[in-house]
Amino acid sequence: MTMWLLAGLGLYLFQIYLPTTLFLPAEGVMNHLGGRDALPEPSKWVGRSRRALANMQENLPIFATLGLLCMVVPGADSELAVQGAAVFVIARILYVPAYLLALTGVRSAFYLVALGGLGAMLVALL
Repeated sequence: MTMWLLAGLGLYLFQIYLPTTLFLPAEGVMNHLGGRDALPEPSKWVGRSRRALANMQENLPIFATLGLLCMVVPGADSELAVQGAAVFVIARILYVPAYLLALTGVRSAFYLVALGGLGAMLVALL
């Protein structure tokens, strides 16, 4: 479980830096290092990466809470919890490029699969 929790946090860190990385070419290094008072409009890629990050910020606390509870609650089905965590992280990894490429139905499917992973983790606690 620890590995999947760390993988989820690693994905979150990646998503934190993705919008800035995508915005840097339009923004320019000097503007990036300065006060950022006059920034150009963000591209569609930057907007999508920011929205994907916001979605991860909504889901990560639930994932982390369930993961930690599965580790400390006696009688939790650890095998099911680990499988649920793996499904969550892998689906969220696939969710990011699907969101960036605007694959609407595919993106939603990956979101639902990740939600199923959270559901499995919840069932593991019951």
